[in-house]
Amino acid sequence: MMDIRSNEPFWLVKNGIKHAYPSLRESATCEVLVVGAGITGALMAHALIKKGYDTILIDKREIAYGSTSATTSMLQYEIDVPLYQLKELIGEQGAIASYKACRDAIYKLENLVQEIGSECSFEKKESVYFAGKSKDVAWLKKEYEARKLAGFEVKWLEKKEIKAIYGLLAEGAILSAEGGSVDAFCLAHDLIHYNVEKGLKVFDKTALKKVKYEKNGVTVLLDTGAEIKAGKIIYCTGYETQNMLPDKVVDLKSTYAMISERGDVHEKICEHTLFWNTDKPYLYMRTTDEGRMLVGGEDENFKNAIRRDLLLNKKRDKLMKTLKKYLPETKFIEDFCWCGTFGETKDGLPYIGAHPKFADSYFLLGFGGNGITFSVTGADMITEMMEGRPDLLSHYFRFQR
Repeated sequence: MMDIRSNEPFWLVKNGIKHAYPSLRESATCEVLVVGAGITGALMAHALIKKGYDTILIDKREIAYGSTSATTSMLQYEIDVPLYQLKELIGEQGAIASYKACRDAIYKLENLVQEIGSECSFEKKESVYFAGKSKDVAWLKKEYEARKLAGFEVKWLEKKEIKAIYGLLAEGAILSAEGGSVDAFCLAHDLIHYNVEKGLKVFDKTALKKVKYEKNGVTVLLDTGAEIKAGKIIYCTGYETQNMLPDKVVDLKSTYAMISERGDVHEKICEHTLFWNTDKPYLYMRTTDEGRMLVGGEDENFKNAIRRDLLLNKKRDKLMKTLKKYLPETKFIEDFCWCGTFGETKDGLPYIGAHPKFADSYFLLGFGGNGITFSVTGADMITEMMEGRPDLLSHYFRFQR
C-alpha cells in the first residue's frame, strides 16, 4: 500500500470518524464497481446512484484516508498550466473549455452541498494569483488578458492595491471572482452516507487484488477472499493508478502544508480569499471556517514516503519564512503540519475516460491542483460516456493524448 500522506492531517483530527463501514466478506454483484472512496470516488458514486445504477464502492483504507485527508481543498478554476500556455499546448477551444469546466464545477459543488445538506464548510471565495517577483509580472498580465478575453470575471491589481487590501507584498496580481474552499474529507463522508441511504453499498478495508476482464464485465478478486462481479469498473484511485497503467501519465510530487492555531491574526478580507503565487513551486494560502490560516507548498519530486516525511520540519520552516515574506503582518502560530503526495501531468489536465488496455473500465484521475473540480466534471463525464454521449472534454482528457 502506497503511503500518500504523513502525520495526522488537520482534517482527520477535526472530523474524527464520521461514519464506519464493514469490509466485504461475501461475494457480491453490481452494475458498477467504484474503486477508491476518497472525494473522487464519493462524487462518482453519487453521480451513478443519481442515474439509477446498482453501485458498490470499495477502498483498501478507511473512507477518505488517502489524499482526501491531506488536501488543502482550495477550489479554483485555474489549472496548473496558465490559460495562455494551455491554448498553445492543446488549442483555444480545449483550453477555454477546460478552464470553464473547472469554474462551473465550483457552482455544481455548491448546489451539491446544499442538496445533501453537507456540513463541509463550503464557501465561495475570491482568488488572488500574485507575482512575488517582478520578472513574473509580464506573463501574469498576459494570463490576465487571456482570461478576460475568454469571459472570466477578473481584475488586475497593482502592487499598492494588493498591499492596501490584503496586507500582501506582491508585484501584481489577478483577482478572480470565482473560487471556493471546502473540507473535502467531511464532504466525501457526507456524500457517501447520503447515498448509502439511497442504495449505495460501501466497504472499506477491502483491497482489490486482481481483476479478470471478461466478455461481459469484470470479476474482481479481493484481499478478503470475496469477489465482486460487475458490469463496469471505475478507478478513482488517484496517483496510485500509475502502478497499473502501461503508460506514464503523471509525475509524483510531495507537498507540505501547515495550519495555524485558532485566532491567527490576519486581514479580515483574507478569510474570503484564496492566495497562490507564480513561484515554482508555488505557495498557496487560505483560511478555514474557524479562521485558521492554512499554508502549503514547497513541492518537490516524490522519491519515497520516508524521505518525504523526513523533510517535514525543514519544509515547515521554509513555508513559515515564505509566509512572513509575503504577509509580514500575519501572526501565524503553527498547530498542525503534514505532507502528502500528488501528481502533475504534462498539460495540467486530468485523465478521464476509458483506456484501450482495460475492457469495461473507466478512469477518473483528477491530478494537479484541481483534483476536486476535475472530479466533479469527470463524474458527470463518465456517466454520459457510459450512456454513449462523450462530450468535447473527453477528447482533451483522454489517455494517450
